[in-house]
Amino acid sequence: MQNITLLLPKDLLRKVKHIAIDRQTSVSGLLTKMLEEIVRKEDLYEKAKLRNISLLERDNINLGTEGKITWNRDDLYAF
Repeated sequence: MQNITLLLPKDLLRKVKHIAIDRQTSVSGLLTKMLEEIVRKEDLYEKAKLRNISLLERDNINLGTEGKITWNRDDLYAF
């Protein structure tokens, strides 16, 4: 484990402490759980992305873009 220092507004810290108490944990424990969840979701997203890219390559599916973005924001809202 490694310590970090956070600078939080007093009002926010007070509210976070109450949330931690309600969940029967510490502020550190609460933040650790939240950060672990963020990392878990990012890992799942990355795995899904790689799996789908692999399927596209394996099945030789051509999306017609050749890996390039051929549109801009205005094109999406033109219709």
